[in-house]
Order: sequence, then structure tokens, then C-alpha cells
Amino acid sequence: MIPKLNIDEKIKEISEPWSPVELMRVNEYVVRMALFDGEYHWHKHEKEDELFYVYRGRIVVQLRGQPDVVLNEGEMMVVPRGMEHCPKALEPSYVLMFEPARLKSEGD
Repeated sequence: MIPKLNIDEKIKEISEPWSPVELMRVNEYVVRMALFDGEYHWHKHEKEDELFYVYRGRIVVQLRGQPDVVLNEGEMMVVPRGMEHCPKALEPSYVLMFEPARLKSEGD
């Protein structure tokens, strides 16, 4: 049987901010979800792009040398590989990240 997942049920399992939980795999990619609360740290991924989709809440993605990007519920963006960035929650927010499974969430 092909599994299905209820995102609202999975949210109940997340208690620690900035600790991504794997939801599903698609080929060599993974869908992760994390609670964003406060500010993360500046980092970059040299070899991979990173997609952020705000499922619930509101975040700002600070980009080195670029204007910040505010993402509201239902909005997404891709941070290109090699771009230094720092996600920050404007309120506690649940964010889906679509990325290669080998990606280190904390950055290179």
C-alpha cells in the first residue's frame, strides 16, 4: 500500500525548533518540516538549492547581499546554491523544505 501523510498530525510530533523531521522521500530528494522559532544562523549550501514553503506562520529569509524575502503562509522560494542565507521566524512557523536527501540542513 502506498503511504499517505497528514501534515497537521505530523506537526504534533515536532517540539524542538530548528530540528527538521523527514516527511517523505521522492527519488533522491526529501521533504522535511521544521518549526522555525526565532533566528537560525547564517549558512550556505555549496552544491544544492533549498526550497522553503511556509505551511503555517510567517518567516523572513535574510540573504547576504540581497533584499530580505518575507514569506507568508502558502508562499515559497528557492535559495540558490552558494547563497548565504539566514531564516528567521516572525512568529512560530512550520516550514516545509524540499531538498536533496544528502543536504546538511545546518549548512556547509
